[in-house]
Amino acid sequence: MEIKLNNGNFIPTIGIGTYMLSPKDAENSVYEALNIGYRLIDTANAYVNERAVGRAIKKANKQRKDIYVSTKLWPSEYEKDTAVDETLERLDLDYIDLVFLHQPAGNYLKGYRQLEKAYKEGKIKAIGISNFEGKYIDEILENCEIKPQVIQVEAHPYFTQDELRIILAKHDIKLMSWYPLGHGDSSLLNEKVFQELAKKYNKKPAQIILRWHVDMGFIVIPGSKNPIHIKDNFDIFDFQLDENDMKEIAKINKQKRYYIRTEEQLKKFAEFTPHFEVA
Repeated sequence: MEIKLNNGNFIPTIGIGTYMLSPKDAENSVYEALNIGYRLIDTANAYVNERAVGRAIKKANKQRKDIYVSTKLWPSEYEKDTAVDETLERLDLDYIDLVFLHQPAGNYLKGYRQLEKAYKEGKIKAIGISNFEGKYIDEILENCEIKPQVIQVEAHPYFTQDELRIILAKHDIKLMSWYPLGHGDSSLLNEKVFQELAKKYNKKPAQIILRWHVDMGFIVIPGSKNPIHIKDNFDIFDFQLDENDMKEIAKINKQKRYYIRTEEQLKKFAEFTPHFEVA
């Protein structure tokens, strides 16, 4: 399944995330995922595994057009004119399908202009913003020449981003979910509604939640280094949640985030420089 972006391009609805994966685990997981049938891979400068992702792509020997790669510039890279080129070099790619600004820290307007320039030059095929909620997405929309195609934020059945989605609908910006399964919180997976729907569809609770993301119109990028979980996470396209299922799931929305970012953290993000994996 794919979603159409506001620039006419398409993005797969589910991918493999590589957050918190070592280079070795990222390479193995991405290779496994591509062989299972995944087409979307999500990484970032700050994950320090872009080279490993690039190696997995080469090793999988798939056609480039059949793989959708998203990565993120870290704030320390926003003012570096060579940031996109260096990211391309680490991934060993001729272009990147989607590049996000990772955090609303540092000189993010300069960073966004870098992405617009790379987009016009064909080095990237879509522009994203990650964690730019509230005043930060407003500032991007007020100052951008090219509207972002995707925003990556925390989203799951406990926190459905209701306010943000109003803005996204107005500008046709798609939402990509991180912490899609509640960041390992067993209380979400053990919610009665997911236990019951798992029985109804002969699936696992995690698969029901991932299907919920897809049926909400979200892009979802669960991460794992476990081959069984990687396979299970992709096995969600032989069923669809009906209207009543979605209504029951909506009842557990608690407006509960797992991650609360502070302004002090944003300052620290701007001061941090990733130590990139050596070739």
